[in-house]
Amino acid sequence: MLELLPILSRCARVILACIPSVAFAATPAVQGVPRLDEAARAAHQQLVEKTHQGRIDLYFLGDSITRRWGATDYPEFLANWNLNFHGWNAAVFGVGGDTTQNMLWRIENGELDGVNPKVIVLLAGTNDVGRTPHADVAEEVPKKILALIDRCRAKAPGATIILTAIFPRNDTTEANPVIGQINAKIATFADAKTVRFLNINDQLADQDGQLREGVTMDKLHLSAKGYQIWADALKPLLTEILGPPHPTSRAPTATSEPGAAM
Repeated sequence: MLELLPILSRCARVILACIPSVAFAATPAVQGVPRLDEAARAAHQQLVEKTHQGRIDLYFLGDSITRRWGATDYPEFLANWNLNFHGWNAAVFGVGGDTTQNMLWRIENGELDGVNPKVIVLLAGTNDVGRTPHADVAEEVPKKILALIDRCRAKAPGATIILTAIFPRNDTTEANPVIGQINAKIATFADAKTVRFLNINDQLADQDGQLREGVTMDKLHLSAKGYQIWADALKPLLTEILGPPHPTSRAPTATSEPGAAM
């Protein structure tokens, strides 16, 4: 019997070698993707430094729609930001032009380390969809957003995530049906506890899905009126989770983004 063991071992190796390797392949995980342009790299470094400044209880993660709300290069929007969020130690971590995977890379590389916010407001996906969505985008984007949520929860396990539905766009006729499909899927990620889903699109857009007059400045980015609609929907949730805002703020100082883009 002992003499047969080497033979059986060799046979087993031959059998395994004949089985296609794809049978053992796992579904590839969503990976963070870095931006290589100099402006985005500078913006990332600025935001990493921001994590060490002041106190951040309310963390906004997103692209240019989020970024512009609390940026010094948009003083009207910054005034609206301060009016609505002063006292909650709020800070913006948005980079113009970011896709969901770009945001994932940023929080994997220092932008959420050691911050421990109590609330993360997440708006992601419009740059993944773009003006002419490809065939699989409605299936792919929810998976990417879920990966981003999971990474936020790993980095900030005590935070409540307020997942905001992707806003409609008036700069294209092709994106809004896809955005609607994505929003229906990501709504299922909410558990009413650690992840809340916030959809204000019926306030921003009409029954045909077109953004209403005055809520956008360029058919995509929100105006002060649009931001106020978002703020009005957020504040009851923030008060529930954080309590009423304090008279003073310890939040980091607002900045502008180097080489700001969409």
